[in-house]
Amino acid sequence: MSAGPGEPGPTGTAPSPTWCVLGRSDGGRTALVMLDAEGAPLRSEYAAPEGLAALVGRVERESSPRWVLSDAAAWCPRLLSAGVTLQRCHDLRLVHRILRHSELVRDPAPLRAATAWDTPLDPHEPVRDTGATLFDLDAAPSRSGAVPSDLEETLAEFARQRTAIDGAQDPARLRLLVAAESAGALIAAELQAAGIPWDVAEHDRILSAALGPRPSPGTPPRRMVETGAEVREALGDPLVPLDSAPKLLRALHRAGIDVASTSQWELKEHQHPAIAPLLQYKKMSRLLTANGWTWLDEWVHEGRYRPLYVPGGVVTGRWASSGGGALQIPRQLRPALRADPGWLLVSADVSQLEPRVLAAMSGDRAMIAAGAGRDLYSGIVEAGVVSTRQEAKIGVLGALYGGTTGDSGRVVPRLRQTFPDAMRLVDDAAATGERSGTVTTWLGRSSPAPDEEWIRAQRAAHQVDAPAGARERARRAARDRGRFTRNFVVQGTAAEWALSWMAALRLRLAGFPAVPEPEAAAPSGPVFSRRAHLAFFLHDEVIVHAPAEQAEAAAAAIRDSADAAGRLLFPGSPIDFPLDLTISERSAQT
Repeated sequence: MSAGPGEPGPTGTAPSPTWCVLGRSDGGRTALVMLDAEGAPLRSEYAAPEGLAALVGRVERESSPRWVLSDAAAWCPRLLSAGVTLQRCHDLRLVHRILRHSELVRDPAPLRAATAWDTPLDPHEPVRDTGATLFDLDAAPSRSGAVPSDLEETLAEFARQRTAIDGAQDPARLRLLVAAESAGALIAAELQAAGIPWDVAEHDRILSAALGPRPSPGTPPRRMVETGAEVREALGDPLVPLDSAPKLLRALHRAGIDVASTSQWELKEHQHPAIAPLLQYKKMSRLLTANGWTWLDEWVHEGRYRPLYVPGGVVTGRWASSGGGALQIPRQLRPALRADPGWLLVSADVSQLEPRVLAAMSGDRAMIAAGAGRDLYSGIVEAGVVSTRQEAKIGVLGALYGGTTGDSGRVVPRLRQTFPDAMRLVDDAAATGERSGTVTTWLGRSSPAPDEEWIRAQRAAHQVDAPAGARERARRAARDRGRFTRNFVVQGTAAEWALSWMAALRLRLAGFPAVPEPEAAAPSGPVFSRRAHLAFFLHDEVIVHAPAEQAEAAAAAIRDSADAAGRLLFPGSPIDFPLDLTISERSAQT
């Protein structure tokens, strides 16, 4: 390692950096460029691959700067494996995607011209660690192709982003958003490094109970075979392949079951001896395909399930998963999520997160009061809007997602009378979308503009000689977009709240003292084997894996962090975000 420009002056002390940029330099080394608050360089240091983690760890301990990373998903795994964590970062890849679309950015042209950073995430693309070194970032784990990691372009992109934020309509909002998004990048890497403690024997027991004993490769489980035989007998077709939707649909029609699809929701509407076993077979098939023995062999090793999270993988800012299906683990398998000996799981989920966010965004006092310290849907019942909690839930979800028929269509007008401010916010967002406009979340993430095909279809439908069919298709497309923008503002803001919650919780847990390292906890790695840490995240739920003696403190940290997230996003609002919190050995225990 060697000092570069900006090395200590005559006094022998150098200013403490506010930012520290990591980037590849010539000769196979990585450069650490330390910047002051204005972005001016203070000094540089360099490291070869084998010394980088030590250098980063030293700078983190001495200065705790905000690290500027081209892509935290590429840099962090190797640092974590060496026992090095970063308190804060600025993830250029994720922030670029936010800023180039945000309506708050007055001049996005420089960012949009930097097309090398345009790498939208594909959460369905499987990802594997290539075994690359810290300097082989182009080959490192990446969910969307590599972004530039050389020092010159990293510094240039950071400058573009700082200029965009500083000149934005509301810089404070955007700064909160990019800080939360970047914290999410660190959290995602740490969740994978720590892993979820997983009981392989319990998972196998659940599969065996539901499907039958583990079969030979390529052979379906016994209970699936038996249930499939029941379906075929009831349909009078001993050869119909139940996993082929077109052939199954024809068999259903031949049996007199008039359905348009094989979806469970449509099948449930019909009475026939084949329906019950068919629904059971489909449930078995989903379990086997998504989380069966093959999944267990592939994703669980040394007592840990290590999913690959994708921060901002959904257009609203919600997380996705590019491998292992962390966001789709069925409740049936939750008992397999089991704490290590001497440790406990502290689980918390937020009650009605999106409706509460809507109430806070709109400042609707009646809706805030309906959920104050209690179940919001029950509060709507007590307000006299509907007679049952289920009706209240259907109505609120209809308001959020644009339901206009059935129970939603009946309840939503009542909600407009009782909660006018909240309903006006989502109705206005829907109207904006239908007019081809974009909408923006509380902190500044904007919805994508409609594509050219949508715009052309809308224009053509308004021509005098437009055929009736074109007009109806355009109206339907406009309504679809209105439903999207209606939900975008609420779901996106809820994602921002959840990121703020996790970011605050992560910092609180990082301050917990280390405990003597039990051998059973070693799979959590050098960073997380000795203190409470985040182990799981699902939109409005977190699970902390904690030594038993830290479980109560972790629970308090979860509650305090939820309160802090509410105050951060909605200062002065009386809104609360109550948690359903449990401490147990297994996730499913209450």
